[in-house]
Amino acid sequence: MTGRTLVVVPTYDERGNLEPLLSRIHTSVAYADVLVVDDNSPDGTGLLALRLAADRTWLHVLPRPGKQGLGVAYRAGYAWGLARGYEVFVQLDADLSHLPEQIPDLLEALDADGGADLVIGTRWMPGGQVENWPRHRKWLSRGGNRYTRTLLGLPLRDATGGFRVFRRPTLEVLDLHEVASAGYCFQVDLARRAVAAGCGVREVPIRFVERTRGQSKMNGAVVRESLWRISAWGVRYQVLRLRDVLWRHPDGRSR
Repeated sequence: MTGRTLVVVPTYDERGNLEPLLSRIHTSVAYADVLVVDDNSPDGTGLLALRLAADRTWLHVLPRPGKQGLGVAYRAGYAWGLARGYEVFVQLDADLSHLPEQIPDLLEALDADGGADLVIGTRWMPGGQVENWPRHRKWLSRGGNRYTRTLLGLPLRDATGGFRVFRRPTLEVLDLHEVASAGYCFQVDLARRAVAAGCGVREVPIRFVERTRGQSKMNGAVVRESLWRISAWGVRYQVLRLRDVLWRHPDGRSR
């Protein structure tokens, strides 16, 4: 893997997971830097990150004033890294559901077979696994991805997955300042923008493990935001698709 690599980790009340997460990331990709983007966690996650960064040259902390959503935190982290010349960006959750040991697999896929612009770690493909989820959580994730794939015409099996690797030019072409989604639908937003921009998107299977410490940030408000935003994007996509079909000349040219 060539180019400076930055692992971006948004945190909110993840104090119990932070030290083992950082240790495992550094063991897996010792050449990479890590940026913790903390939204002023009440449990002191940000303060712990600052203390750990004091004697770790590869660890950086971006404190933020408060909780504004996952998408906002990632945008801030990407902007920080772009301003400092990083070429490859890894993102993963702080709850250890994404295994740091699989980061090299995603990085390898970024360069394999001619290269890709975005690599998504995928739960719902052959070789992918989800551990310790109840049946309704699996149904919700599979159903949400099927709905997203159908409505938006995305050739992806896990557009909602948050374990990803981007190349710098990919983030630059996505116009991050225009991305309004704040919650988990931020993942879908970037995926659909990447596909629309003609970026090469590759999926690789991952093992996803439900958190054992701390509380999930998934709630009704997050689900509702995802549903209405994805539905709105889907309606627009389908309308434009229908318009193209109706206005296309029989010989294939646009009217």
